This record gives sequence, structure tokens and C-alpha cells, in this order.
Amino acid sequence: MKRLLTGAAALALTAGGASAEEVTLQLKWVTQAQFAGYYVAQDQGFYEEEGLEVTIKPGGPDIAPVQVLLGGGADVMVDWMPSALAAREQGADIVNIAQPFKSSGMMLTCLKESGVTSPADFKGKTLGVWFGGNEYPFLNWMSKLGLPTDGSSEGVTVLKQGFNVDPLLQKQAACISTMTYNEYWQVIDAGISADDLVTFKYEDQGVATLEDGLYVMASKLEDPAFVDTMTKFVRASMKGWKWAEANPDAAAMIVLDNDDTGAQTEGHQKRMMGEIAKLTAGSNGALNEADYQRTVAALLGGGSDPVISKEPMGAFSHAITDKALN
Repeated sequence: MKRLLTGAAALALTAGGASAEEVTLQLKWVTQAQFAGYYVAQDQGFYEEEGLEVTIKPGGPDIAPVQVLLGGGADVMVDWMPSALAAREQGADIVNIAQPFKSSGMMLTCLKESGVTSPADFKGKTLGVWFGGNEYPFLNWMSKLGLPTDGSSEGVTVLKQGFNVDPLLQKQAACISTMTYNEYWQVIDAGISADDLVTFKYEDQGVATLEDGLYVMASKLEDPAFVDTMTKFVRASMKGWKWAEANPDAAAMIVLDNDDTGAQTEGHQKRMMGEIAKLTAGSNGALNEADYQRTVAALLGGGSDPVISKEPMGAFSHAITDKALN
């Protein structure tokens, strides 16, 4: 990342023998406004104020955050709860320590000309779905609708979708997976009018699951020093998120300044940040247990093929946020 500590800040932290506590954060995806709170906390000195030196590692299509965490490549990661709980059931001893995102940005975006006007019209259609852990909310939704995902005429055909909107533009699928803050706008920017689209937000359909939580190895929470470091990290990160909510355009520009690839644009990041602010609104960082239970119920409700097979035990902890927010 371009910004870690300024020379003055580094000197201040090392003065008198003190040294910064190093933290490595693994993101779920590439540098973009989806993670603005962390870049803001870094840029505005909120991590420095807590005595932290934070390295932010972008994700990507070939990076599995949970594997990075398990391999010791990060202290904390950003992940969606469905994939985190699925990984936990498979033996990854990870735990949610904070939940900056209150709402889900996931939805299906459909071409109106495909004849889809409601979920009842999905039957017999081809639907684009992200995998790599992102398919779990979709599979749960189809199960609730009683629609097999085996390609039969009584169900839906699942098209394994890349992280682009090509299947919709090329009319290979009636609907594709999009986020309110990203791919939906890629469809619009490609020249398709909003009037020619029909969208179904997972939140509106009652199948939303928690996204973009912070996770650590459960064993590390037995170390008081680690708990203290994570408390500082979460407190500074949430300060960054609330700053980003209040200053979305400025937050977007901070993200751009940290985009080493040069792939992001000002207009797209400002629009994304405006949408992201809607998802973090209402969260102080503490995991809401009702939201957690809703997510678990959704993942257990997969019919013959549930995402998780049993109620998770110890999958979240309030130990960090209880200290960070008081």
C-alpha cells in the first residue's frame, strides 16, 4: 500500500522506546470503496492514534481470505458470513469479532426482456451465480423457492459467473449476480437502461446474509495482547467507517489513492461509496445477534443441501467490540 506511516508519525510512535503494533488485514476483494473504512482509518491517522501500523492486503479472484488467515499471512480478514461459517464447519477455527456491514448489497439483476418480473419467473431460466463461497446465499434462496439448481425444466440452470457482467450483456443468462455498489452499475455503464432491468435484492426477499465481517483465528483470542491489538484495530476501523459514511466523496478519493493497479475510476468509486454507506449505516461494529441468527437460519434452510449442517458454536465473539465501543 502507498500509505502506512508518515515519517513524523513513525517517529512519534518510536519515541521513548515505544513501537507500533503491526497488524495485517486481508481484504475479500480488490482495492475499492467496499473497504473504504480501512483505507480511511489508515489515511486519517486513526490507526496511528492507536499505535498501530496496519498493512492492508487486497484480495482478488485467486485469493481465498480464509486460507491466507489460516496460513498466517494475515491477523484479521474481511469475509462474508456464509463462506466463513461454511469454512468453520469444515474445520477452520475462525470467529467473527466485528460486523461493520449491517445490510447486504447482493442482488440478482435481470433483463426485463427475459420475462422475469418476479421470483416465480425464475423457473426454467439461466441465472448467473458467483462461486468461491458467494454462491451460498443464492442456493439457500432457490431452496426456499423450491427450485432445483440442476438445470431441469422445473428448476433453474446455474451459470458459473465470472466477476463481470458479460453473461447479461451477451444474453447468456436471464439474470446475473450483482452488488448494489458495483456490478449493477457496470451493467448501466455498458449502455443498458435501468428501465430495461429488473432487480431483486436479497434483503427485500428475506434471504440476506451478513457480509464483510471481520474474522480472526479463535485460538488467538486466548492471547490478551492480541485481544488488546484487535480492540484498537476495530475501534480505529469503525472510526474510519463512520468518517467514510459522513464524507463519501473524500473517502472514495482516499481509496483511489491506494489503488496501485490504477484500475478504478473516480466516478465509479464515488458512486460505489455512496452505496456502501447505505450498508454500513446502522452498525457500530458490534455483531447484532438477531442478524447472526437470521444468517444461520438461512444457511441451515437449504433443504437437502444446506450450506451448514448444524448450528455453529462459538462462531462469534463480542470480546473485542465490548472493549472497543466502551
